[in-house]
Amino acid sequence: MLTGDGLQARVRGGHRLAAWPRPLTIAVLGGVLFLSAFIALMVGTLGPIGPGEPEEISFSEAIDAIFTKAEYHWVFWNVRIPRVILAGLVGAALACSGTAMQAVFRNSMADPFVIGVSSGAAIGASVASLLGLSVAIGLFAPPMLAFVSAILAAFAVYMLGSVRGKVYVDSLLLSGVAVASFLGAMVSFMIYVASQQFHQLVFWLLGSLTLASWDIVEVLFFPIVAGAVVVFLYGRDLDALLLGEETAHNLGANPESLKKLMLFVAALMAAAAVAFVGVIGFVGLIIPHICRLIVGSNHRTLVPAATLSGAVFLIWADALARTVVAPTEMPVGIITAICGGPFFLYLLRRSSSGRGV
Repeated sequence: MLTGDGLQARVRGGHRLAAWPRPLTIAVLGGVLFLSAFIALMVGTLGPIGPGEPEEISFSEAIDAIFTKAEYHWVFWNVRIPRVILAGLVGAALACSGTAMQAVFRNSMADPFVIGVSSGAAIGASVASLLGLSVAIGLFAPPMLAFVSAILAAFAVYMLGSVRGKVYVDSLLLSGVAVASFLGAMVSFMIYVASQQFHQLVFWLLGSLTLASWDIVEVLFFPIVAGAVVVFLYGRDLDALLLGEETAHNLGANPESLKKLMLFVAALMAAAAVAFVGVIGFVGLIIPHICRLIVGSNHRTLVPAATLSGAVFLIWADALARTVVAPTEMPVGIITAICGGPFFLYLLRRSSSGRGV
């Protein structure tokens, strides 16, 4: 690990909008996350926040249902609570892995899917749906196949983007684009061939948390939390990497080992999240960038800030997806795309203006 006030000063982030200490930043975001989760529990067609159709409950009834075995206890503990927790875990995973990817590529427009994770997962889910594995084997068969194929796609991109064990970020980026385009074409072909059988797959491709359960939460909890801890522990090394590989090496880091580790951890977190909830775009792109503008580029602060903010963002996005077209449900990926698309164009315009274009 790297130490030294000089390194921290160089990556502190000259364009940040605030200068809060790390403990205060984490405490505030933790409080916002808790409040967001509590409000999201109150959101739904049943109420107390929502259309309240076919019947509506009050806040006191909702609180009683959460803490006692009153009426609707099952709804909260088996539907809403695991869904809110899953939204937080997935948002945290995507934002944290996006932060790592932006450090590796030294580009604020990188995201976790740049190395083919989403397209790889889509192939796995498509094959599982085409073969009917969820019926033949079980409900966990499509997510497991999606996870494996996502990791294989990321590994293929890594192999194409590295030469003799050295990772070249430009080649890695181009390899990711090529692999994602090819796999995307394969998914489109399978959707075209299977026609109506792929209704559920299309919904999955748009991102959805409708299948949330305690089993999924238990499966995702450890890899996501462990991955976020690893990225945080290597925060100073990521700071050094932002200064360039040669500078990072002179400061005592090992850029090649660091890039490989971050690629692996980011791919693992993103693949685990995408395998169960589908492709939810832009979270890993916009959240790290917004947090960087606020808290600076010091990754010991940026990583926890982005992780918590990603959880907050997806919890609110899912709450909106559950109510905006109630009683039906909108895929949460549409909400994140509506928020992220214009922001991506802003980043692109800002980057072009910086080059004098």
